[in-house]
Amino acid sequence: MRVLVVEDEPKVSSFLLEGLRAEKFVADLAEDGYTALDLLTGNRYDVIILDLNIPQLNGLGVLTRLRQKGIATPVLVLTAQSSVEDRVKGLEAGADDYVVKPFSFEELLARIRALVRRGIAPGTMLCVGDLELDRIKHKVSRAGRSIDLTQKELAVLECLMENAGQPVTRGMLFERVWNSRAEELTNLVDVYVNYLRAKIDRDFEKKLIQTVRGVGYMLVGSDGTA
Repeated sequence: MRVLVVEDEPKVSSFLLEGLRAEKFVADLAEDGYTALDLLTGNRYDVIILDLNIPQLNGLGVLTRLRQKGIATPVLVLTAQSSVEDRVKGLEAGADDYVVKPFSFEELLARIRALVRRGIAPGTMLCVGDLELDRIKHKVSRAGRSIDLTQKELAVLECLMENAGQPVTRGMLFERVWNSRAEELTNLVDVYVNYLRAKIDRDFEKKLIQTVRGVGYMLVGSDGTA
């Protein structure tokens, strides 16, 4: 599961990122409204945690533009503004839930999971052949056998499964998982694909992860199709 945190207060953003990543979420950070819009234009997120009081373009502005663009990603507003009027403004702008600072991380996590269940319920399970990925529970199995993956391995696999049957470049995987375009570091993708192969393909006759020479990788089903 991928989460975008839009928060300019370093202590709060560090606390959120650390907690989310401990739960095996892939968590990205935007410290201002325009950076948030740029990330949301080029990436798919399962939920957005949005502070209203952010620089350049405030949270309400981000919300309004998101909904105008037709982006329906669930948004959890996180702010120190606690008045009923402020909450109403946030909800009317397109927020799905509202949490006031200071907050309990356990409650925040529960609200995130509730939003994701409502927002991506039809696409919670990714299935390619006998390989299954539950994006809510962060569980992967093949032919009924549970497979334990790290956060990065899970994110690489999710991207490959979303594009099953189609080549995915190393650059696409690196930008999606590491949120960077440093081409000289895309060898990290090869390392993590090898980790995945050891866990997903090694004990099976049919290999699902295929190398597309000169391009990157492609995931195929057990019958050779997506």
